[in-house]
Amino acid sequence: MQSVINDAVAIAAAKHLATHDSVLKPIIERVGPATFRPHRNYYWELVDSIISQQLSVKAARSIEQRFQELFDSEVPSPEQILQKDVEELRSVGLSRPKANYIRDLAQHIVDGKIEFNRFDALSNEEITKELIDVKGIGEWTVHMFLMFCMGRLDVLPVGDLGIRNSMRALYSFENIPTPDEIKAIAKQYRWSPYESIASWYIWQNLDNTPAL
Repeated sequence: MQSVINDAVAIAAAKHLATHDSVLKPIIERVGPATFRPHRNYYWELVDSIISQQLSVKAARSIEQRFQELFDSEVPSPEQILQKDVEELRSVGLSRPKANYIRDLAQHIVDGKIEFNRFDALSNEEITKELIDVKGIGEWTVHMFLMFCMGRLDVLPVGDLGIRNSMRALYSFENIPTPDEIKAIAKQYRWSPYESIASWYIWQNLDNTPAL
């Protein structure tokens, strides 16, 4: 099992990053230790992440509530989801693609292609490989899942626009940094093994930390 964030780790990470990264240090001093913590609602977090794609928080919550009411359950099982066709799922406000994505996730679980009880023992790369096989789940969604749901410490979400915009300002890039430039900054300032927590501090600079 890989290390995940907890209170002690958050404090150790803040000390490590403040020592090695003078750019992050004032942010760390301002906001204190990282506050996100892992949980085990792996399946539902992925359903919720699909529902929430490209929607405001308010709109996503409204659709999620109607989705749950459709099944009379806070967490409808994959089997229950597969009993509904696309049009039934669309009736709660889901787009056709999202309805198909949720059904595809449910099918992967029912078929045994995704087994959440194995995830804690898998590497980030192994989890990524399994999840991006699901329609509608890309690298960004997996990065957010690894960081905020599983609490993995060593995730560097190089494709996140918030990270890239914030780093452009913080580290004085002329243009929005490329993934390779972000990786170079992480190496230069010795973010390892706390890349996830460093990224959380980068988001704090914009005050728009993403969440699943």
